[in-house]
Amino acid sequence: MSHRTRALITAAALFVSAIGANAQQPTPPAGSPGATKPISGQQLPPLPTPFGGKIERNAAESTPYWAPRVVPPKGAPNVLLVMIDDEGYGASSTFGGVIPTPALDRIAAMGLRYTQFHSTALCSPTRAALITGRNHHSMGFGVVAEQSTGYPGYNSLMSRDKATIGKILRDNGYSTSWFGKDHNTPEFQASQAGPFDQWPTGMGFDYFYGFVGGDANQWQPNLFRNTTAIYPYQGHPGWNLMTAMADDAIEYLHRITAINSQQPFFVYYVPGATHAPHHPTPEWIKKASDLHLFDKGWNALRDTIFANQKRFGVIPASAQLTPWPDSLLKRWDKLTAEEQKLFVRQADVYACAQRQTPMSRARRRRNPESGLARRTTSREEARRDHDWSPRQRKLIAAALSARLGSQSNRLRLTARRDQTASTITTFARSGTNGERTDVDDRHR
Repeated sequence: MSHRTRALITAAALFVSAIGANAQQPTPPAGSPGATKPISGQQLPPLPTPFGGKIERNAAESTPYWAPRVVPPKGAPNVLLVMIDDEGYGASSTFGGVIPTPALDRIAAMGLRYTQFHSTALCSPTRAALITGRNHHSMGFGVVAEQSTGYPGYNSLMSRDKATIGKILRDNGYSTSWFGKDHNTPEFQASQAGPFDQWPTGMGFDYFYGFVGGDANQWQPNLFRNTTAIYPYQGHPGWNLMTAMADDAIEYLHRITAINSQQPFFVYYVPGATHAPHHPTPEWIKKASDLHLFDKGWNALRDTIFANQKRFGVIPASAQLTPWPDSLLKRWDKLTAEEQKLFVRQADVYACAQRQTPMSRARRRRNPESGLARRTTSREEARRDHDWSPRQRKLIAAALSARLGSQSNRLRLTARRDQTASTITTFARSGTNGERTDVDDRHR
């Protein structure tokens, strides 16, 4: 069951320049297997393209014709949409809090801090509204999925006449993927028996890696790849979903851009943190404890955050703190030493979950050796599925080159597209000097 969500979004969307380090490829001719066309987007899905070839009594006199594949307009950006669960408005340093989130600070410095995002104060409804741009009741999520009822607006069923952003972008030629929490699948359809039309892969997302429901044990989650349950933590003590999510996202982007580096992508990245349970790794807990962020207690912390937010301009300069609710919560100096120790520890663990969530996407750039040394089972599974032999690479490359209609599009499946990793780490890196490091030498 999901806890109430107060401020779900720390970073709403990051538009990253489209991948395209190679020289511009020749445009395949109309009617060829590799032919493409942008669409206006006024009608989705677009109307079928009429057959443009010629059919005669025999093949020699006939002309084949493949309908063009829909592609986004030239220069369409990659899009990374990140949502942090149960993130308090004054938690991260990006919005005046004391928890250091330098990766998000860097993004805010390049863009905007929005101050009037309205959530629905619940997980499923806010998520339904965010990924569709519609009122949550019109999407069937007046309440969280586990509390759905058989009434319009509350049945946790998204009707087919309302599309997610994943569906819209996929129909416009994007690759689409969803990593992390899925709290928009009806509870009564959240089994491996399906039906799966209300799962991410049925809502416009080509790929899903994450868990279904309001929360999950980050050490042993109910984890799915698309609609298949997977158990990468078995036999791997210390496996953690926050790290594994970043691994899988990087591997997925390498894979799709190795096949078509010109196709932009949309990634919906939705970690379980900082929703309960808070399961950061021990090294992250130590990092937070060593910072002594909360030793002065919540009264002093409240004043500090309030002053920071005024300085950032995310609250009005004329704002006044509400009176302290003495009848509901003791002031810090009224607590015993044991109580203070307990609450500091709880805040430290929360801060770890908050820090590890965005920082997990930066660790490759900052500390590649440790990242490469700790591969997860999910990556090993993906490698077995996608690490082809030299002969297989040649056959696949030849087939795909023919399909694209030009030998100049021959795919170098032995080469890794560096731009993919750059897209992820550009969003999340912190404390770097701009150096690029290899993400996975085994895919060279």
